[in-house]
Amino acid sequence: MISSDVRRAIGRAVAAAGLEPADPGLRPTGTPGQYASSVAFAFGEPPGPIAARIVASLDSTDLDSTDLDSTDLDSTDLDSTERIARVEVTGPGFITITVPPEVLADLPGRIAAAGPACTASDALRGLTVPAPPLCDPLAAPGWKEAGTALAAQLTARLAAAAGATVALPGFAERSRGSASQPSGSDVAAAVAFAGPDAVRFALARAVPGPPAAIDPRIIARHVPDNPAYAVRYAHARAASELRWAATSHETAISHETATSHAGSLPPREILLDALSWLPERVATAARRGRPDEFARYLEELASATIAALISAGDPGSAAGPGTDRLSLADAARTGLAAGLGLLGVSAPDRLLAEEQS
Repeated sequence: MISSDVRRAIGRAVAAAGLEPADPGLRPTGTPGQYASSVAFAFGEPPGPIAARIVASLDSTDLDSTDLDSTDLDSTDLDSTERIARVEVTGPGFITITVPPEVLADLPGRIAAAGPACTASDALRGLTVPAPPLCDPLAAPGWKEAGTALAAQLTARLAAAAGATVALPGFAERSRGSASQPSGSDVAAAVAFAGPDAVRFALARAVPGPPAAIDPRIIARHVPDNPAYAVRYAHARAASELRWAATSHETAISHETATSHAGSLPPREILLDALSWLPERVATAARRGRPDEFARYLEELASATIAALISAGDPGSAAGPGTDRLSLADAARTGLAAGLGLLGVSAPDRLLAEEQS
C-alpha cells in the first residue's frame, strides 16, 4: 500500500513540475521503506535535470490521498503529517524516496482496515483491457490451452483490481465458455490427483509460453519448497497465530523453518516491506500481462511471513504472542488471502496435521 502512496505522490510531483503523466517505474531498493523511481527516464531528455525538478516538487508534498475518491480503499486514514523522510536523486537520474519507520509500522492497521481490498489501487484507472475467455482453464484439453486461458483471465482480474475496466465478453467468448471440454486430459488428471488449487497456482506461476507438463506428484507435496503449497501454508500459519491468541487452546502449526534473507535486516521489516508492495505488484503484473510475476511475489510474501513469525518466538510460550506479532500475522493473512483470491486459489485457515508431514 505504501508503494501506491509513493506512486501517487510522484504523479502529483510530475504534474507540479509541468511534465506529462508517466509510469513512475517503481522498484524496491532492498531497504525496507525505500522506493526507487525511474520516472525521469520517460521524457526523452537527460534524466538528471528532470529528476531534480521532480524531487523539488516532492520536497513540498507528502503521501496524503486527498485527491482520491473516498471509495478507494487503498487510501486509509492518512493524516497530514509529513510522510516522506528523504527524497534524493541517485545514479544517472533515479529518484529514491524513503518513508519514516512509523509509516511502515502503521501498515498492518491499514491492511486490516482495507481487508480483501488491500490489493486495490487506481494505478490502471482509465485503461480498458480485453475480455478474457469464459471457459474453465482446468477443463482444457491440454496444458497449453489451460495456461493460455488462465493467464488471460488472471491478467484481466489483476487489471480490474488495479482500477482498469475489463471489456464485456462478446457472444463468441460466451459460446466457447459453454462448450463441453474433455474430462480425460492431463490437466483433469492433475486436478484429480493434486486438487484444483495446486494446479491453478502452478499454472499461474508458469512463465509465458507453452508450459511444460505439470507433474501432479510434485505440486501435491506438502513441503515448504513446493510453491503451490507454501503460499497457502503461510496463510494457514498466520491464521493459526490468531486462533491461538483468541482461544489459547491450540498450538500454532510450526513444522516450517525460516528462510534466510540476504543481509541482516529484521524479518519483521522484511515482511512489512513486502506487504507495502502488494497493490503495486498487482498493477505491474497486470500492466505487463505477467500473472506469473504476481504469483512469485506471493511466494516472497509467504517466505517473509514465515520468517517474521518464527523470529517473534513461540506463540505457545508463557508470555504468549505479543500485539505486534498478532498484527503482523493478521496483515500477512489478509494480504495472502487477497492475493490468492486474485489467482482463484483458496486460502485455508487450517491445515490438518497429517497434511504437513
